Amino acid sequence: MRLLLIEDEAKLGEYLRKGLAEEGYTVDVATNGIDGLHLAMELEYDLIVLDGMLPGIDGFAVLAALRQSKVVPVLMLTARSDVEDRVRGLQSGADDYMIKPFAFSELVARIQVLMRRAQTHQASPEPTLLKISDLEVDLVRRKAVRGGVRLDLTAKEFNLLALLLRRQGEVLSRTELASQVWDMNFDSETNVVEVAVRRLRMKVDQPFDFPLIHTVRGMGYVLESRAQP
Repeated sequence: MRLLLIEDEAKLGEYLRKGLAEEGYTVDVATNGIDGLHLAMELEYDLIVLDGMLPGIDGFAVLAALRQSKVVPVLMLTARSDVEDRVRGLQSGADDYMIKPFAFSELVARIQVLMRRAQTHQASPEPTLLKISDLEVDLVRRKAVRGGVRLDLTAKEFNLLALLLRRQGEVLSRTELASQVWDMNFDSETNVVEVAVRRLRMKVDQPFDFPLIHTVRGMGYVLESRAQP
């Protein structure tokens, strides 16, 4: 497995390169964003470890440029713990995020998880058109249609609907929805999930003959087509 490490801290970069090499990986190292982006675009890697703060162009700019043509897994590193930074990185296309300082063993474990996930996706590519009853969601065109009517959804509403549809028939807790859609730890004082589900229902269910989004009391929400009386 070949990795690209883009890290401007020389000591940390060498430490990670040696450690990952001992784990059996072939590791190329770039010490700035310009060289890192060039390597990432020109060569094929199984995974990229990308520092967020880099000279030349920062990690977020590298990631944005990379995502225009590459689907390689990216694990971002940062010395900042701000929620906004983590959200920015994940929304820009990072697959995982680690805050410095971190344990090397955890880095290896996360790399292994991302590798397995990438291999699973390659073996079983996700369908781009999801359907249930009279609802269709096009993941590529980011379009949702029910009963032939185009649904006007916000980005978060679309992501929430797509998650429910991907796992139709499965009860998803508020904690999981908050984590998957908003990348946040669930706070019992926060009603962001309930508000989003209510707004989604107004668009997906209310104008039509029967609901698809159901509340399972004390557990969460499920999207499924239930027999009508």
